[in-house]
Amino acid sequence: MPGIDESLEFKPVNIAILTVSDTRTLEDDTSGDILIERVEKAGHNAHIRKIVPDDISAIRETVTGWIDNPEIDVIISTGGTGLTGRDVTPQALEPLFDKKIDGFSIIFHQVSFQSVGVSTLQSRATAGLASGTFIFALPGSNGAVKDGWDKVIAMQLDSRHKPCNMVELIPRLLEK
Repeated sequence: MPGIDESLEFKPVNIAILTVSDTRTLEDDTSGDILIERVEKAGHNAHIRKIVPDDISAIRETVTGWIDNPEIDVIISTGGTGLTGRDVTPQALEPLFDKKIDGFSIIFHQVSFQSVGVSTLQSRATAGLASGTFIFALPGSNGAVKDGWDKVIAMQLDSRHKPCNMVELIPRLLEK
């Protein structure tokens, strides 16, 4: 049966939080606040947080620096995954992926459908692996961040989750 095996050791990971927005600041970035709160409540380390505008170069520059930082295991972004002209997070991130995690988008949309119905098709939530760093791109709404973390990402970042989880893969991600 899938779930948390309480007999196993919890292994915290270092997570970088990126908000992609032309309008939010640290004072009113509620989706970023939700992620920080949930990451820390789960026992992980919110290693760094930043807000960048909806700009491909700004997103890539930040994320590339974090990918190159050996202290960061996971990057979670919020915002910029919609369909408007300024929504460019997937275009910025996906070229950085060594491997796309196709199942993330599928599972995210299944979970999101329960909250927002067919409106979930307006999201281009995505995930991938870049140089041994997991990257998840969530929409910017508070509800989408809660669904993405609570119902998808949190379980895969819990080293006690069975039958498998992403934390147990971290030591092997750069194997040749």
